[in-house]
Amino acid sequence: MSQDYETEYNNRARVPEHPALIAGWAADAAAYRSEAVSELGVSYGESPRQYYDLFKPETVNSRAIVLFVHGGYWQALDPSYFSHMARGLNRLGVPVAVAGYDLCPQVEVGHIVWEMQQAAAAIWRRFNLPVVAAGHSAGGQLSACLLATDWKNVDPELPDHLVHAAYGISGLYNLKPLTETSINKALGLTMAGAELESPLFWPAPSGLIMDAVVGGAESEEYLKQSRRITDVWGLGGVRTRYEEIEGANHFTVLAPLPDPDSAMTRRIAALAGA
Repeated sequence: MSQDYETEYNNRARVPEHPALIAGWAADAAAYRSEAVSELGVSYGESPRQYYDLFKPETVNSRAIVLFVHGGYWQALDPSYFSHMARGLNRLGVPVAVAGYDLCPQVEVGHIVWEMQQAAAAIWRRFNLPVVAAGHSAGGQLSACLLATDWKNVDPELPDHLVHAAYGISGLYNLKPLTETSINKALGLTMAGAELESPLFWPAPSGLIMDAVVGGAESEEYLKQSRRITDVWGLGGVRTRYEEIEGANHFTVLAPLPDPDSAMTRRIAALAGA
């Protein structure tokens, strides 16, 4: 193999200080839950993990709701680590739903895609507002899938552009390389299955907006993942943007999001019409 996919995709090994960073997320998330106006554990489906936590601004100043989708290679973490990702957007008047989902190997990746479609549909039905999907790592794949979803296939009553913009943060858009790594033990993806769940190979959602940002200190494969989706979808008529966040690794790349003044937060707020 020309590339060692195991090394390229093992972010926890690449960032030895990741336990402290993840513990920091949990602490910051708990602190924000203690002060935020929120509705926690809003169910969108039948399983206990099918829920979202909604964080509300004092005054809504947007025309859309941001759905934040966490990472963890479809097999780890939950919304309680990410509540503070709503803080910056809330300060700018944007409501944020932080979504949970079932994890592999209890379900397959394709089922998680379906769950996120149900979550977005539930938000639209409740608020009659479009959704901006913002996701980190595996959540980037899920966000891109939401952008490229044919919503009439989910429910004929749903609008065509329920999700009109996606913001992927260190996302995974081609899952094929993962079939050659230990990550796939829990995912159980075949090469054909990996292609099926890779938004890179879905029909490009022409006319819609896809940002792919990635940490400048991440592996070459992660940089390539974000470059490829913006190149390929850009040729397919999607309004794409690619950006590297200087010096950021796979975990610190999220650091700007709780800050209302960061370029990342301002961009997502703009996509939500704030």
